[in-house]
Amino acid sequence: MAFNWQTFWTRAFTALIFAAVMITGLLYNNWSFFILLSVIHFGCWWEYFKLIEKITNTPIHPYAKWGWSITGYHLVLFLVGNQLQIGNYGIQHNFSLPVLIAGIVLLIMGIFKFAHITKAVIYRCFIGWLYISISIGLLCQLALNASAVFHQSNEYFTMGAHAVLFIIMSVWLNDTMAYLVGSMIGKTPLSKISPKKTWEGTVGGVVLSAAVTWILYLLIFYQKIDTHFAFIGISISAIAAITGTFGDLYESKLKRLAGVKDSGSIMPGHGGFLDRFDSLLFAGPAVWLFLYILNLL
Repeated sequence: MAFNWQTFWTRAFTALIFAAVMITGLLYNNWSFFILLSVIHFGCWWEYFKLIEKITNTPIHPYAKWGWSITGYHLVLFLVGNQLQIGNYGIQHNFSLPVLIAGIVLLIMGIFKFAHITKAVIYRCFIGWLYISISIGLLCQLALNASAVFHQSNEYFTMGAHAVLFIIMSVWLNDTMAYLVGSMIGKTPLSKISPKKTWEGTVGGVVLSAAVTWILYLLIFYQKIDTHFAFIGISISAIAAITGTFGDLYESKLKRLAGVKDSGSIMPGHGGFLDRFDSLLFAGPAVWLFLYILNLL
């Protein structure tokens, strides 16, 4: 794959915008990150419906679309728990059930009154709950979880919030480094799903992403935390880079089945929500599971 500087800078710039928006939302406050992920949730669902309609050759009524996406949003609210509150009302206990009921009502109206829905559509929509809603919910839970706190030198850190920072940075770095390495030395195709991806680029992206993240981790937390937490940081980076690649391949497969180049056009010429967040939808749950196994959540 010949190296193209224009494509490289385009990918790097759009990936940087993605990282900047996500990190700004996360660092400003919990609500800003939750609202940002909520927008991403519905944006991904709407593009996912377009892909489903093309793949199954079946139109989905707007009521059914809202029903599926809102019931999926109930999963997000449920996974967030009560870390976020409006006054004395917790998100999970007071808002997830009404959202679920509203979603079910719209879903029933869309399926049985207004639209013809095939088993293939229903199957794909169930997958959407796992692919989009649960993934976003686990990422929210990871970012907002304040129970995993470790302390040293009178400074406190939440593993969840810092883990999300490194997931975002790792996904950005992996995307950029994989293209750079693949363009220069890539010869072995990674998958028929995405012919432009190579094994050399994929491995190079993971290694360089983990290395740069390791350096950032040490610079940010130097003399503030025990050394073994630095190993957790590099593990997060490697897991995010590897699983993010699978997320990219999965979305590429959906687009190939649908016969489209991009899932949407939120950034003209650069794709839509799924194009920008496909890696994050796989990387977030993978890192969540890793930290859960280590009893850090």
